[in-house]
Amino acid sequence: MEDHKLKVFCTVAETKSFSKTSEIIHLTQPAVSLQIQALEEVYETKLFDRSSSTVTLTPAGEVLYKYAKEILNLYASAEKVIGEITGLVKGSISIGASSTIGNYLLPAVITDFKKAHFKIKVHLLVGNTKRVIELLNSGNVDLGLVEGEVTRQKMHIEKLIPDELLLVVPAHHPWAKKKEVSISEITKEPFIFREGGSGTRQMIEKYLSGHGVSAQDLKISMVLGSTEAIKAAVENGLGISIISRWAARKESKYGMLSLLRIKEQRMIREFSLITNKGSVSSHAVDEFLTYIKSYPFAKLLG
Repeated sequence: MEDHKLKVFCTVAETKSFSKTSEIIHLTQPAVSLQIQALEEVYETKLFDRSSSTVTLTPAGEVLYKYAKEILNLYASAEKVIGEITGLVKGSISIGASSTIGNYLLPAVITDFKKAHFKIKVHLLVGNTKRVIELLNSGNVDLGLVEGEVTRQKMHIEKLIPDELLLVVPAHHPWAKKKEVSISEITKEPFIFREGGSGTRQMIEKYLSGHGVSAQDLKISMVLGSTEAIKAAVENGLGISIISRWAARKESKYGMLSLLRIKEQRMIREFSLITNKGSVSSHAVDEFLTYIKSYPFAKLLG
């Protein structure tokens, strides 16, 4: 069904930005403008007011937005009911995942899911927690898997599994043989941070704040945009960092990096499953949600 233009339209309406929409749905900005222009030609009226610094819906745009959301939900409902009638579970699922989950957990989960549901196509978009929330709000993913806190009221949030953040140091570091170090010791070492908007960074800042330490108290040597980049920098002696145990299990197993707990208190967070409260999930999405909620994640750490 041709619902692509409506998805683009709804994304612009929700982000109030053509450039932000371009980033979210991986279309060039001119292509986004062409999709909106095509809809405006169909309805012979302007759908957005672009005269101010932000993009806002015109009265006609407000009407179309209301019906577009209903139409997209009806498409999903039709697919779900037909799937239940035929007994065939097929279609596609779009998943937004923050980097730790998307890079270190979901590949195994999706591989196992596809073995049992080979007719379902799975699309995985990986970004930081902030981006996943944007994708879900704009309807460009069916569900999200994130680390860190999510407070948006129109989302249904369900805890999935716990995750422990650990201090990571190079194998040749004086602390490599230790089991734990104190926060005061950490503040004296070059520290490598994740970028703003990262669920991991959010968790670290909250943890430190709870122990009377701010990010400014750290000797931040660099800020990097991915856990892989952080691991490589740590391994090469450029500093220490704090990352998920899931992200470093291979390097720890083969002795490339050492993982330590922080003496004051274990740093535990939850990986959460998020969906839009008002959206209708397809039969395929329901199957995946059921599957992931009962998945034996502990086996991945073994």
